[in-house]
Amino acid sequence: MSRQVITLTTDFGLADHFVGVVKGVILNINPEVQLVDLSHEVNSFDPLDAALTVGLNYKFFPTGTIHLVVVDPGVGSARRPILSGCAGHTFVAPDNGVLSLVWEGQSTVEVRHVTAEHYFLRPVSRTFHGRDVFAPVAGWLSRSAPPASFGELIEDYVRITLPRPARVGNNLAGAKIVKVDKFGNLLTNVTAQDLPELNSPACPGLKFTINGREVSSFVGSFAEGSASEPFSYLGSSGFLEIGVNRGSAAELLGAVAGTEIRVQVGDHETE
Repeated sequence: MSRQVITLTTDFGLADHFVGVVKGVILNINPEVQLVDLSHEVNSFDPLDAALTVGLNYKFFPTGTIHLVVVDPGVGSARRPILSGCAGHTFVAPDNGVLSLVWEGQSTVEVRHVTAEHYFLRPVSRTFHGRDVFAPVAGWLSRSAPPASFGELIEDYVRITLPRPARVGNNLAGAKIVKVDKFGNLLTNVTAQDLPELNSPACPGLKFTINGREVSSFVGSFAEGSASEPFSYLGSSGFLEIGVNRGSAAELLGAVAGTEIRVQVGDHETE
C-alpha cells in the first residue's frame, strides 16, 4: 500500500525553524507519511502567489494527496481555517483565497470550516497556526480522520480571481505579469486560448510592450532565444511567459508581479 503524501506550500522560507517544526508536528501524528515540499518561497503575505503555486501544480500528485497551504497574513484574526475536498485531492489552508485556482472550473467543491479544536496543538499560538492548527489537521487527515469530523460545510469561503485579459481587436486589454520565478522569468496572465493565432502555421507577429520596451520574438524553448534580448514563449503551466536565455527578464525589463503589459497580434494595432 502506498504511503500517504502531504505536500507543503508556505511563504516561510528555509532560514528559520518554521518548516521543520511543521513537519515535526505532522510526523508526530503520522510517522509513516511522505512529506513533499512544493515551495516555501511563495511571496510573503501573497495569497494570489500561493494560489498560482498550488493551483497550477497539485494535479501532478497522486489522487488522494493532502496539500497543506500556509500563506496566512491574517493569522490571529477572525479568518477561518478550512478543509476542502476537490478533484480527488484534499487541501488544508486559511480561508483567504489561496485555493482559488484549485476551485476554478471544478463542478464539485466541498469546503469545511475547521472548528474541531481537539485536533489542534495546545496552547494555540496566535502567530503560528501553521504549527498549531494546519499541521495537526493535515496529520490527522493522513491518519484517515473523516473530513466531516473537522467541521461543518460552508459556502461563503473566500475566492480571489486571477486577473484575465480581454481581447479587443488585435490587442489584449488587462494583460499583466502575475509572477516572477527564481530565474527572473515573467509569467503573464495570457494563455494560448487568449491568442488562438499561436496555433496557426501562419501566426502573425506577437508583440509585448513592457515598461516601454518591445518584446517581439516568440520562441519554442530557451535554447532558441537570445542571451541578450527578451523573448516570449508558452510556458509549462500554459501561460505565456517572457524570459532571457541564461538571464533575468525581470531585471532587464524592470518588471515585477503586477506590472501591466501591452499585447498586440499582427502588424496593426486596434483600439
